Amino acid sequence: MDTFKQQVIICSGCPLSKTRNHVVYGEGNMKGGIFIIAEAPGKEEDRLGRPFVGLSGQLMDKILYACGFTRKEHVFISNIVKCRPPGNRTPTPEEVNSCIHWIYDQIEMANPKIQVLLGATALKYLAGPEYKITRDHGKWLNCNGRLTMAVYHPSALLRNPALKRETWEDYKKIVFKYRELFNVQHYSPYV
Repeated sequence: MDTFKQQVIICSGCPLSKTRNHVVYGEGNMKGGIFIIAEAPGKEEDRLGRPFVGLSGQLMDKILYACGFTRKEHVFISNIVKCRPPGNRTPTPEEVNSCIHWIYDQIEMANPKIQVLLGATALKYLAGPEYKITRDHGKWLNCNGRLTMAVYHPSALLRNPALKRETWEDYKKIVFKYRELFNVQHYSPYV
């Protein structure tokens, strides 16, 4: 796995490699059972080389805590695109196409029982363009043979706090499924 990580970190497969500070490989427990996949690193992630460390990351950690999950034990977090698009714009289809093989490889190595897709871009590229986050969040999908749920990205919750209630309902379903698949006694302070 270290060799694979080094290949990702030195990747120069698209123009984003020329503007990045760091490749954001991912973080957490690859064997924790839950694989969280987002769109691309933001400014703070690019600066530090870690996923979800800015405001969205702080909210993500609060959500994980409420679910009784930690990065160290239960989840691995990564992005479809490993380098920050300038200005935090949505990655282009060309950028995604040159990078998406890395996330497929990470998924295969982790072999998660649960995938969580954060936001519209992750849903589009991993489940298919026919899915819409506003319609399909909170539904269990079969994505490449894996149990998958799309949820709103934490940045969407920061922009529109009204989405928090339904997002929490989605995460409760993930906790229930985790209990079913892994540990019926899994403790969550709020579920």
